[in-house]
Amino acid sequence: MIDKTWESAASAVADIPDGASLAVGGFGLSGNPMSLIDAVHERGVRELAIVSNNCGVDDWGLGILLKDRRIRKMTSSYVGENKEFERQFLSGELELELTPQGTLAEKLRAGGSGIAAFYTQTGVGTQVAEGGLPRRYDGAGGVAVASPAKDVRSFAPDGIPREYVLEEAIVTDYALVHALRGDRHGNLVFRKAARNFNPLAAMAGRVCIVQVEELVEPGEIDPDTVHLPGVYVHRIVEVGPAIEKRIERRTVAVDGEGN
Repeated sequence: MIDKTWESAASAVADIPDGASLAVGGFGLSGNPMSLIDAVHERGVRELAIVSNNCGVDDWGLGILLKDRRIRKMTSSYVGENKEFERQFLSGELELELTPQGTLAEKLRAGGSGIAAFYTQTGVGTQVAEGGLPRRYDGAGGVAVASPAKDVRSFAPDGIPREYVLEEAIVTDYALVHALRGDRHGNLVFRKAARNFNPLAAMAGRVCIVQVEELVEPGEIDPDTVHLPGVYVHRIVEVGPAIEKRIERRTVAVDGEGN
């Protein structure tokens, strides 16, 4: 039997070096692998290239790595909740590859599926395809590095010719992932919104490290309920259900009397 469990988050991330690329799960603050992020932060790893839907907030999620200038480059689809992200990007301290959300999801999935690239309609006729999106500023308001133009071709899968832009898959050195439940073989179950990007990040990492709230024995998870098979998972750490979970924006309903 293959037992993929590790004793702690610190030991599971101990070989991540400076300059590594990481695919990190989470959608907003839902499903952030905080125990693993904290462990990477404690190690003092620097110059990281991170692929994640967003970069947390100023004091939570990937924001704690960003605040201490541990991140060299972000590949994301949304960056609007983090003021420090904005400051570092506009000052030229941080490189950003802004990617449409569905395209980012497919780039991760393709990387984990052995697909080198794919064509999509998303981004055709914009700077996503034509190039020129700022990736790094020079600190004085000018663009130091801009995105390149991408290959655009015409296809007619439904009989109607349309233009599609070529997008390359993403494979990273490591993946950091949060799951609700997992067994010792690495089979995983995710909960609700945490399922959005965590399985895709897991697929894209050459070494996939997972924190689970509940660790069970092989066979205790019904095969029909497995969201991600253990073939993608290399290390698994149990962190328990009592870990802190934050809400990005709390919304309170108003009753009929305006309260």
